[in-house]
Parts: sequence; structure tokens; C-alpha cells
Amino acid sequence: MAAWDIEIFQAVWLCSFTRKLDVRNITQDTAAGSRLGQRLTIEHLLDPLAMTGGTDAIAGLTQTPKTLPAKYFYDDRGSQLFEDICELPEYYPTRTETAILQEFAGQIAGMTGPCELIELGSGSSTKTRLLLDAYQKLGGAMRYVPVDVSAEILQSSAEQLIADYSTLQVHGLVSTYEMALAALPPTQLQTRTVAFLGSSLGNFPPDKCDAFFAQVIGALAEGEYFLLGIDLQKPKEVLEPAYDDSQGVTAAFNLNMLSHLNWRFGGNFDTGLFDHWAFYNSEQNQIEMHLRCLRSHSVRLDALNLNVDFAAGETIHTEVSRKFELKAMQEYMEKQGLKTLKVWTDAKGWFGLILCQLEPIN
Repeated sequence: MAAWDIEIFQAVWLCSFTRKLDVRNITQDTAAGSRLGQRLTIEHLLDPLAMTGGTDAIAGLTQTPKTLPAKYFYDDRGSQLFEDICELPEYYPTRTETAILQEFAGQIAGMTGPCELIELGSGSSTKTRLLLDAYQKLGGAMRYVPVDVSAEILQSSAEQLIADYSTLQVHGLVSTYEMALAALPPTQLQTRTVAFLGSSLGNFPPDKCDAFFAQVIGALAEGEYFLLGIDLQKPKEVLEPAYDDSQGVTAAFNLNMLSHLNWRFGGNFDTGLFDHWAFYNSEQNQIEMHLRCLRSHSVRLDALNLNVDFAAGETIHTEVSRKFELKAMQEYMEKQGLKTLKVWTDAKGWFGLILCQLEPIN
């Protein structure tokens, strides 16, 4: 639920992003002269001053049907609400993928051997610790390259990781996926694994999915690895509650997008005039999230010099989360040159992890 497509990545930020210290290299700033500092580097590939000024919001709110980029979910409150969503009983993806990693991280590490681990959308790196634990048992050097758009989260999680893993080196990239894959630092180990967990791929429409895989393949050398987590197709009776929970946390998360727009662009959205609408589109095998207007009214966004008229029943499309079929995904990746080595699922077949290897180009 928490990921964005490639175009969204190009402009994404969190509301606290520009308030934080310059982290082009925080090794000297955070732990000068210490052993921890010698194992930690964070590069800032994003330029906060180059971020979008709301042109994407204007484009989305003036088209039919209306849409908004999922980046607008993530002000401070939105980020916390998503963390709360991951703990909900209805929201199965996080705990299901975690359970798979708890059981099979050792197998994954054994198949790749000691390697540099690159994680796209690392966040707090909570699930990643299961992989790091497995690599630590193999012995030898450990190197982790987390990629995230939040400088604050990246810094805090990286500092905690090097404190907890005595041989780990961390080279964090405050970056979009696209920028990071194009500018990965040279690997210092024999091989590398790019990990994309959490079924974030489900937020990409098919054409963006093609572009993403081309970028991943371009970042890998022959014989290197790609570990992908995907949410699998299942009955809508399971899917829909995961995106429309009984406590209303997901509804609050969706509606908070309007509050974020109010804060950022001087808007006067009344969240009481919208409701949360999430449903499973069985033809497209995807969950769709919308904000549905309850009665006709107009909204003003002063900073964008924009007036927006809403009709009763009109919606703003805020998110898509595609659900996949394992065999079809393996076939798709093999056409891209990624050979499946092993697939792991939970007992219910709700979630899948696929370990692939880039084949030589003939």
C-alpha cells in the first residue's frame, strides 16, 4: 500500500524532508572519529529544492476522472497512519511476508551466499533484519545499501543497524528508486542482491512495471540476484477489509491526503465532505482506493491559484494495488532475463517471495 510508481518517485518527499540536516555524507556529522561512523555513509541524491511545486496536483484535480499522486499520503500524520495500518488485523501483507522471511531467510542467504544487499524502499528496515541475521550467520563482510526518500528514516534506521550488527557497513541513498538504480555505488563484495519487498510492485501500472524491471536489470551484473515480494490474488472478502478496516484507520489515511493538500497548498478541503471508498476490481485484479465526494461543492487551493468543482458522487482516485499470480510473474520476469531460482509462499498462498538471477545475455 505504501509504494508509488516511477513518476511519483521523481517528485516524492515527506513534509519533514526539507527541515532535516544535509545528509550528503553524515559519516562525519553523526559519529566523527567513531567506529560506527566509519561504517556509515549516507548520500543525498535528491535535491529538495527541485521538488514539484504542485503541478502534479493541478493536473490530477483538473482531469476526468480526478486523481492524486500517492506521495500526498505522506505528511507526518500520514506516515504514522501507515505504520498503524501495518499493525491492523485485517492488513495481512506485512505480517505474512515477515513470516515467510522468518522461515526462509536462511535459505535465501544460502542461495546467494555473502553479498551486498540493496533494498528499494527500505523504510525502517524491520523485515530486512531477518535477512541480515541470515547473512551474519554466513560470516564474512556485510554491506547494506538502503534506498528511501525519507532522509530522517534512513538515517535513524541505518545508525541503529550499524550499532546492532558489528560487521555491517551501510551506504544509504536518500533517493527515488530510479535515481538509485542508475547511481548505485560500486559493490565492494563479490556479488549483490537487489530486494524489493512489501509488494510495492503492485502500485505500478503495467507500463511502469516494464520500465522498473529494465532499471533493475540495468543495475545488475550477470549472475547477480533480485528478490521480489508480491501480494497474490485471493478472494475479495480478504482483500477489501485489508484496505477498508473496521477501525477506520485506512479511511483516515486516505482522507488525510486532503488535509496534507490544505497544509501544503493553502487549501480549504473539508474532509467531512468526502468518504473513503476501496474495492477490488476483479477484471484488473487490483484494489482501488478513492475519495468520494458526498455533495456538490468547490475547493480553493490558494498556493496553486486553483479552484476545483466537485459533483456529488465524483471521486478522486488515490491508489491502485495490483495482485499477482505467481506463475505469470515468473514467466514475465524470465522474459526480462531474470531466471527464477526459488519461490517461497505462506501456507495460505497469500504472499510470495521470488528469488531471481540475471542470466547472461546471449
